[in-house]
Amino acid sequence: MIRILLAEDQAMVRQGLKMMMESDPEIRVTGEARNGREAVRLCESHYFDLAVLDIRMPEMDGLSAAAVMRERWPDLKLLILTTFNDDEYALQALKLGASGYMLKDADPAQLLQAIRSVLAGGLSLGDQVAAKVMPRLLGQESATTPRVPEEGLADVTLTPRELDVIRFVGMGRSNREIAAELSLSQGTVKNHISQALDKLELRDRTQLAIYALRHDLV
Repeated sequence: MIRILLAEDQAMVRQGLKMMMESDPEIRVTGEARNGREAVRLCESHYFDLAVLDIRMPEMDGLSAAAVMRERWPDLKLLILTTFNDDEYALQALKLGASGYMLKDADPAQLLQAIRSVLAGGLSLGDQVAAKVMPRLLGQESATTPRVPEEGLADVTLTPRELDVIRFVGMGRSNREIAAELSLSQGTVKNHISQALDKLELRDRTQLAIYALRHDLV
C-alpha cells in the first residue's frame, strides 16, 4: 500500500483530491493536514511514502513544510500540487527537493501517473509547468553545470550505459521505466545514476535531467 500525506487547507478540495488518489486501490491517504505545520507533526508520528503539499496554506506554507521534510526525512518523496502555474514557485519547489509539481486542474489519470512516477524515482512536471520551468532551469544551471569539452562526451569519462541512463532521466523516466527499457535491474540503474552524478559533480536527478537537455542527449 502507498501511504500518502495530503496537506491542503480547503476541506472540500482536500476531500476531492483524496477521492481521486484513492481511486487507485493501492493508494491510501493515511494522513490529512490543513497546513504545513500539521503536516510536519504528522510526519513525526507516522510513516508516509509521499507528501502531497499545497503551496499556499496558513501557519506554514507548502514550500516551508517541504524544506523541513527534506531535512528531517530525506527519503520522503514530495509532490507539490497547486493552482498556481508560477515558474518561481516551481523552481523553489525543485530546489527544495520536490520530485513533482502539478497543477490542481490535472485530471485523475495525470495525478496518479505523477504519484507513481515520483515514487519510482522520477521527476514529474505538468506540461504547462515544464514549458515555463525548463528554460529557466537550463539558463540558471549554465554557470554551474559542467560543460562537455569540445572533444566530446567521452572526455567526461561517462560510459555508454551511463549515457543511456542519463538520456532516459532527461526524458523524465523513472528508475523502473529505465530498467525496463535497458533490461537492467532497478538497483543497477540507481548505481549508474549515482556514478554519473559523482562524475559530473551534480547534486541530484533534476540537475542530471538538465545536463541531458543541455547536451542534446534527449
